[in-house]
Amino acid sequence: MRKHKRKKEIGGVGGNENGSVPRESDGGRKHKMTVIHQALIRDPVDIEALRRAAAGNRGLLTDELRRKVWPKLLNINVYNLPHKPGREVRENHKDYNQVVLDVRRSMKRFPKGMPASERAVLQEQLIDVILEVLKRNPQLHYYQGYHDVAVTLLLVVGERMSIAMLDILSNFHLRDFMDPTMDSTKHILNYLMPILEQVDAELHDFMVRAEVGTIFALSWLITWYGHVLSEFRHTLRLYDFFLASHPLMPIYLAATIVLHREKEVKQTECDMAMVHHLLSHIPQDLPYELLIGQAQDLFQQFPPSMLAKRAALQSGKSLSISSFQAFHLSTLHQRPDSVLQRLTRAQGSTTSRHGLEASLPAARGPLRREGNRMMKMAVWGLSATLGAAVFAVAQTAMDWGPDLILQLF
Repeated sequence: MRKHKRKKEIGGVGGNENGSVPRESDGGRKHKMTVIHQALIRDPVDIEALRRAAAGNRGLLTDELRRKVWPKLLNINVYNLPHKPGREVRENHKDYNQVVLDVRRSMKRFPKGMPASERAVLQEQLIDVILEVLKRNPQLHYYQGYHDVAVTLLLVVGERMSIAMLDILSNFHLRDFMDPTMDSTKHILNYLMPILEQVDAELHDFMVRAEVGTIFALSWLITWYGHVLSEFRHTLRLYDFFLASHPLMPIYLAATIVLHREKEVKQTECDMAMVHHLLSHIPQDLPYELLIGQAQDLFQQFPPSMLAKRAALQSGKSLSISSFQAFHLSTLHQRPDSVLQRLTRAQGSTTSRHGLEASLPAARGPLRREGNRMMKMAVWGLSATLGAAVFAVAQTAMDWGPDLILQLF
């Protein structure tokens, strides 16, 4: 039986363009916060250092740091955020009823003890965030589970920033789940078994005999595990990791979870229903830091290109995979927020310190978006020309057509 052997710690100072993130040695909480701060104020911003911090031990540590780092990981200008949606976003929207149903059923995703009145306000914001992103991207399809991603962002960064982040994620990391059919989603799931086969052939063969397939991991993948984890802190830790990684990293994490439960699986009756029931319920006490490290090791040892060749998978079928390199390059030439703020003010517009809602504990104060929008865009174009150009080329190259406007589920 082939067993997974942990590779040695990866050296060097930067991540790889293929999406793997070398793990840093953690010298303590204060040291890590200092490293993150220094990366944020460098010009250009040290994105590779931020990616290492997000993927490394304990992730980004606090929501305050997430509000600063998450936008940089997605190449978002915090001084040019979308406006809050108006009432018109709900008018005649084909997905409105389904979105409302899903949001109303999402009570467990909100912090325990949150007043019902506050939760109700957030649920209304969540509906607007989802509908606004879909309205901006008619080629995308809503799917059940999309709201689990949206609510995680909303609870951390607020309404306007969550629109900006969800827009980017929907066009890149989550893009394959938003096709008119499940074909692309199944394609991503099909990477799971080849990973298991490379690491533990006996476990792989057992699952093949049980005919369990990979559907047990569907909700893990399309919600970035937000739907299946009871502790919000664990969800945030995984979001740190995934935002800093290749779009296929959630599948590599799924493989480490199955491998971690190897004995349980093999001791279960070799029956599809029994094995599916076991695997579809994730234990809430998993060693997340260990599994994240193992997922990075697996990505290094068995990159998507290798798995695609061995399993006859075509990476070209995945828009998330094929667009990732261009997206990654687009993030490397961002100006620090202090520079963006000066440039924005120089053009006569005002906004809050991080462009976040006044309701956020770490970002109090009124939000105002005044001035000429085109002027703001020009300022951003001057300050991040290369990043924006690559990003635009990546989007244009995808050539999405109107025939994708169907329902995924």
